[in-house]
Order: sequence, then C-alpha cells, then structure tokens
Amino acid sequence: MIVIRSCEGFDELEACVQLQVETWGYDQADLIPRKGFLVMQKVGGQVIGAFDTDLPGAEANGEAGSMVGFAVSLPGVKSAENFKDGQARPYLHSHMLAVKESYRNRGLGAQLKLAQRDEALKRGLRHMEWTFDPLEIKNAFLNIHKLGAIVRTYRDNFYGVSSSRLQAGLPTDRLLAEWHLDSERVKAALAGQSGPPLVIEERIMVPASIYQWKRDEKERGRARAVQLENRLKFQEAFARGLAVLGFERDEQGNGVFALGPPGQPGIGI
Repeated sequence: MIVIRSCEGFDELEACVQLQVETWGYDQADLIPRKGFLVMQKVGGQVIGAFDTDLPGAEANGEAGSMVGFAVSLPGVKSAENFKDGQARPYLHSHMLAVKESYRNRGLGAQLKLAQRDEALKRGLRHMEWTFDPLEIKNAFLNIHKLGAIVRTYRDNFYGVSSSRLQAGLPTDRLLAEWHLDSERVKAALAGQSGPPLVIEERIMVPASIYQWKRDEKERGRARAVQLENRLKFQEAFARGLAVLGFERDEQGNGVFALGPPGQPGIGI
C-alpha cells in the first residue's frame, strides 16, 4: 500500500536526500541537504513523500512506511506583468520529484503531482511551475498530456554543469511547465478528456533513441545535436508567441511536442 503525505521529522527529510543520490547520482555540490528540505517546508513550500507501508519496518497503523518517492516545491511570487489584471500572485515552483527505480511506471509521479495540486488549492494557490528536460519523453508525456501543463519558455543550460548521470554531460536545457491548477484544460486532462480541439502550428520531435544515445559515449554527439536543433526550434516558436499545448508518442516511441497559440478556449491563461 502506498501512502502519499507530507514528510515529517528529520529521518524522512534525510530519506529525501538519499533518494536524490540514488536517482541522479549527485555529488555534494548539487545535493540539496536535509536543512534545505526543512527550510522549504517551513517557509510555505511542500515536501511530500510516497511511502510503501508494506515494506519491513512499516508501522501497523499504515501512517508510516519506507519512502519510495518524494516531490518538493518552493514558494514564489509571479510579478504583475504576467497577468491580465496586473496583480502579482503567489505560486509554487516544484523543484524536484523522484521515485525509486523499482517503483517507476506505476503512476507514482502523477500521484505526487496531484498531491501537490490538492495541497496548493487548499491554500488558495492556483499556479505551479517546474522545469523539465526537453529530451525526457516520459516526463514530457506526464507533464503535458496527463497533467495538462503548457510551456512557453525555454531556458538553455539553466543549471550549468550538472553532476547528474542522467544529464550525461549535456547542457542542462529546460522547458518551464506552467500548471494552471483549476483551469478547464487541467481539469479535462486529469479526467482523461481531450478538451476542445486545438490549432497546432508546429511539431517538434524527440527520437526514442535519445536515451540510448545519452548512455553511449560514442553516440552522445547525436543526442547533443538533437538538443541543439530542438533548442532553436523551441526558441523560435516561443518568440512567435506559440506554446506547447500537446504531447504524444508515435508508434516508434518518438515524442512529439505540439505547439499552437496559447489564447485558445480552455487553456486557462
């Protein structure tokens, strides 16, 4: 049984630290320490964990268990220029989400995001953001297709050099996901509905082979070439006012971003 709840106590925050290392292989320079998670939690952010209550050591009442995933967010303020009414708004930036390898592909990532959404809405927050790697097909499918986020911003080499083995030495390019928590688009996506038809003007493809290319030093140049080519495509599309409104996987497993004007019915911005 998996329980999703806010993390409690130093031991559970330390478990978040260890899962960072297990997931990304970070060295000390990139690692968020336990006190970092504590501060985020105390100043209005979120540290939400997924706990397997059936593993050895879990308490009989089902409220505790071994951590198998977590999501952490920081509080922030969006400036007034981002909104039509000219009012600044508080929001949450979801900085990190990790799931143990043996628990992946079970929907835990989506459950953690939904827990973040529920908690934010209870506090009256209507907006969340996070960054993700444009080359990560699974993450893009979750963020855009299943959760209903949109993207209008590309940040090239956002974090600089990363010690993460998943980055494979490539620049830390990131897309910025915007999650309008109570928009009709998000509600439809969470209900498994497609929403109103969208006007799509451009598509950007990520080959399914990207994971293999990143792992193989001899093929890594091909991954870098895709990253650079797509970087230019995204930047040019965003400069024209387009946004990522859809994402799908074709029969070969390639990922395809669908971009169109963001001011269409149901988008919620």
